[in-house]
Amino acid sequence: MKTILVPVEQHSTLPSVLETALLVGRSVVGYIEGFAVGPDLRNIIALEVVFAPPMLDETAQREMVETARQRFETFMHAHAVPEARQEPNGLSFGWLGDTLKDDPFIGDYGRAFDIIIIGRPGSSSDGPRTASLEEALFESGRPVLVAPPRPPIEIGRSIVIAWNGSTETARAIAFAMPLLLRAERVTVLTVTGGTVPGPAGDQIARSLRFNGVLAQAVHVEPEGRSTGEAILVHAERLGADLLVKGAYTQSRLRQMIFGGATRYLLDHVTLPMLMAH
Repeated sequence: MKTILVPVEQHSTLPSVLETALLVGRSVVGYIEGFAVGPDLRNIIALEVVFAPPMLDETAQREMVETARQRFETFMHAHAVPEARQEPNGLSFGWLGDTLKDDPFIGDYGRAFDIIIIGRPGSSSDGPRTASLEEALFESGRPVLVAPPRPPIEIGRSIVIAWNGSTETARAIAFAMPLLLRAERVTVLTVTGGTVPGPAGDQIARSLRFNGVLAQAVHVEPEGRSTGEAILVHAERLGADLLVKGAYTQSRLRQMIFGGATRYLLDHVTLPMLMAH
């Protein structure tokens, strides 16, 4: 997990996105690359509530790119992260291009990186957009680390895996292995009633221990909560600073209509969350 991609957009939680990227970058001594992203109005889905900005002319787009670049580079310089020269070597950063990219670019370009870091989507006009997250999740083939609204203090010391038996969560665990191996504590958390056919949490914890991960399994009852709410409550009780979860075990449409753990966590999670589909 040496290469980290950060789409930079002008929203209120950008500082948290950058802080999260820096924590991961320092943990793995990796390369962090940013680029400017903005909404592509041609791809707005009617089912999603979007606060659409006016169409931007070329001058406005260039200004957005320059502002994004300045914020990204100022942050990196302030935290003593050196700019990469030619091939990255150790903790370093770089910036891509001088044009505003759209959401599909995140999924396409993200395939060249080990992880993509995006802010937690919100309904406000100045927050990260669901479209950016879903392009990264469904099109890149890479894990996505969702940064919480407030900057985290640390990441990867105590990790909770929200195990539900699914292919998506198994894939998220595989992607998270570099962080799991560094963790002081890993908890495989299963919520009764929130699973699909698959191995039990005890089996996952055992497999992780074979791989050198200090993992234990915990099975909890929802106690009247939804699965997503129960995951978040118990992750907080366990002192987790990172949540690992598969994304959209149910379809996006079903989650939109009936709700689901992914949808709940994307709306409420307050700690970094590594996801894969």
